[in-house]
Amino acid sequence: MRLVSTDAGPARPPTIRTVAARAGVSKSLVSLVLQNSPRVSEQRRAAVLAAMAELGYRPDPAARSLAERRTRTVGVVLDDLTNPWYVDLLAGLRPVLHDHGLRPLLADGATEPDAVAALADLRVDGIVVVGTPADSSIEQVVGLGDAVPVVVAGTRESRLTVADVVANDDDAGARLATAHLLEHGHRRIAHIVGEGEVGRLRRDGHIATMRAAGVTEHCVDGDWTEATGHRLARELLDRDDRPTAILAANDLCAVGVLAAADELGLAVPGEVSVVGYDDTVFARLPRLSLTSVDSHIAEVGQAAGEALAARLAGDDPGAPTTRLITPALVVRGSTGPAR
Repeated sequence: MRLVSTDAGPARPPTIRTVAARAGVSKSLVSLVLQNSPRVSEQRRAAVLAAMAELGYRPDPAARSLAERRTRTVGVVLDDLTNPWYVDLLAGLRPVLHDHGLRPLLADGATEPDAVAALADLRVDGIVVVGTPADSSIEQVVGLGDAVPVVVAGTRESRLTVADVVANDDDAGARLATAHLLEHGHRRIAHIVGEGEVGRLRRDGHIATMRAAGVTEHCVDGDWTEATGHRLARELLDRDDRPTAILAANDLCAVGVLAAADELGLAVPGEVSVVGYDDTVFARLPRLSLTSVDSHIAEVGQAAGEALAARLAGDDPGAPTTRLITPALVVRGSTGPAR
């Protein structure tokens, strides 16, 4: 007696060929449906999609990338994963990428100095550089030329002439914050200056507003961190001629300023007013109630995604552009009249 095995083994996954046979169309038409081609009638598209659903067909991403010569991925380079500003910007960027069938690949530019080049080597369709880029990132973007579309989100950098830029109008935001403090009678206003081009723009807006009011400015160089805000505020507020108000580089820096005022027993806003920038989750906490400039971060992220999608679609082959989002001041409990 000859034994015959009844184990047929695992079923083979469906292919384009089996989908085409089920839908009664050609393999090339199935490929057109997968590419969302407008050349397919709605009736045939519906038949192919129904066949895919019945068979449980899932396109092979690698094969699809080879066929389209696209990976449908976008490299996103961040330089500070601890700052909630980046979370807010990603909240605006990621849905736009998703709507265009694109997946973000995140890279930490602070710990990976070759992040831009590494993403380009992975054949991403485009790159979004978020926040103040390191010099190495700037050099790599410039080196790419027009080989990979690049959008810079949240900052401006004169060397990045090959990239589209979407940012908050930092000069205007600093003017709003400074004018608010001047209107409350403050004349001894200190400004902790952030790094890079964003820090310079905010400083210039602050200085211009102070000088227009006939008031001498007092700026100290800092960065975007809570620790630096705390250290510099301790030095500023421990003086006999301490400022009656401090404009911090950003909200994270302002948290450090508030901590320093608390340690020195200074009431906020009774003895010192504090203004942040970016209106992040920190500013909105009831315990802090921080007056801050709303830089519409999520809107910046959304606009950056739309700019990149337009480049990838070939809708805007012209020269790189710069789009500035108008800020707004959100007044809370950390500012009041000067004593």
